[in-house]
Amino acid sequence: MLQHDDTTPAQPDDEAPTAAPNGEQFASNPDEPLVMDEVRVDPGVALSVPATLALRKEVLPICRLNGEVVIVCADIEDVATQRQLKQVFDEELNLVVADPESLRRALKRVYGSVSSSRGRSRNTQGVESEDAVAICDQLLQAAALRNASDIHLVPNETVLVAKLRVDGNLDVVSEIPLDMHGAVVSRIKVLAGLDIAEKRAPQDGRFSNRMGPDQTKIDIRVATLPTRFGERVTMRLLGGLAGSISLSKLGMSDADLSVFKRAITRPHGMVLLTGPTGSGKSTTLYAAIGELLRTDSGNVITVEDPIEYEMPEVSQVQVDSADKIGFAKALRSILRHDPDVVMIGEIRDLETAEIAAKASLTGHLVFSTLHTNTAAGVVTRLADMGLQRFLIAATLRLAVAQRLVRQLCTHCRMPRPLAAEEATFLGRTDAAGATIYDARGCVYCAGSGFIGRVALIELFDCDEDVSRLISSGAGEEDLISNARERDRALLMDDAVDKLFAGITTYEEVIKAVVVW
Repeated sequence: MLQHDDTTPAQPDDEAPTAAPNGEQFASNPDEPLVMDEVRVDPGVALSVPATLALRKEVLPICRLNGEVVIVCADIEDVATQRQLKQVFDEELNLVVADPESLRRALKRVYGSVSSSRGRSRNTQGVESEDAVAICDQLLQAAALRNASDIHLVPNETVLVAKLRVDGNLDVVSEIPLDMHGAVVSRIKVLAGLDIAEKRAPQDGRFSNRMGPDQTKIDIRVATLPTRFGERVTMRLLGGLAGSISLSKLGMSDADLSVFKRAITRPHGMVLLTGPTGSGKSTTLYAAIGELLRTDSGNVITVEDPIEYEMPEVSQVQVDSADKIGFAKALRSILRHDPDVVMIGEIRDLETAEIAAKASLTGHLVFSTLHTNTAAGVVTRLADMGLQRFLIAATLRLAVAQRLVRQLCTHCRMPRPLAAEEATFLGRTDAAGATIYDARGCVYCAGSGFIGRVALIELFDCDEDVSRLISSGAGEEDLISNARERDRALLMDDAVDKLFAGITTYEEVIKAVVVW
């Protein structure tokens, strides 16, 4: 129970905030101040509090957990501040003492670029009184805090629902009154250079914004779509991560990393990434380029649609939506600029595939992406496009199939035995009873149970024997059998390894990997 001073009436016992964290929610010693540097903050909770109050009183709501709002603070006995927080939140408050220095850093990270007009309490001036500029800025700030890849604004009959795609999942972050719908959409259209008067046709645009505590420049693609209840808006956030991407952070095993590095350091050939949209293919290619630039100052040129990350020392070409410059046309021009490495955003047709293959034959290292289910499927996909098999055999150096799964929070993950039916579904009947982990939720992961994502990787590297198989017309099943004979891990193998290592959950594995 909190201690109250003599001048302030004490709250009734059933309304007093909880003062001590329990071991289930807090993995650290509950008697020690919480260090905020590793704690994830839920912007939907944090931005409910006025920035002026949070900064002045050094309080920071970080998440909702077990029906309570967890609030870290410098002074756990400041009853006046507790009353103000009670006006903002209907739920019980769980007050936690934080390390002062790390709390100040967290406050700067959350509220540093937020104006004092945002986050008003519901009992004073709610979102109804916020203007469109403030609402849009707050959404962008929330996206930066959660490392979101997309912002969705979806109108329904009663409200405009704002959602963030975080680690592949779409989460509701706020509900905006419907009478603000038109103003918010118009604000975004102005930023993206769209026609604010056109409401019955889809539009596409883009703008740049500086976000986060470091004010990193982010490119934002905007798409509008008329729906039954008005225009919906989707914003894709691009860039800002290029400097922090490295191959060692992608989740490859040591053996796979060695094979991958060997392929990207060859003087010529094709390295192709495959997987569904949103599986991290472009991120892996950028990491590969970054690795090359750290060891060699070669001439790197990319053709992308769109440019997702800005990279220094790289010439990046944007494919024009009006078809003034497509992948094939850009490639033909690029080859006259003496590149060492060429990255193509995607091989979409035979013309692009032929130019890429011929570029690799003439001494260039070519990176690109395709859409197939397996790494070996790259061969059959290129052949189906019409690329001759002898060209595939002569140029393909490595194919990489990739999926993304959410990574468990190590502070709160819960061990349990793998059930017999689960082991059977994974094709590992002898693994029944092995220890795996489920997500739970704590302050370190903002109650989600997960922190970030990790890649599942399948490599198909080509040597002389594989090249002969490709030239002879071997199908995908034959190529997969060859990979198994060479002890290459398939997607399911890598997924099971990460499951037993406690990196991800059974549910994430099943969602990401197709079990034949």
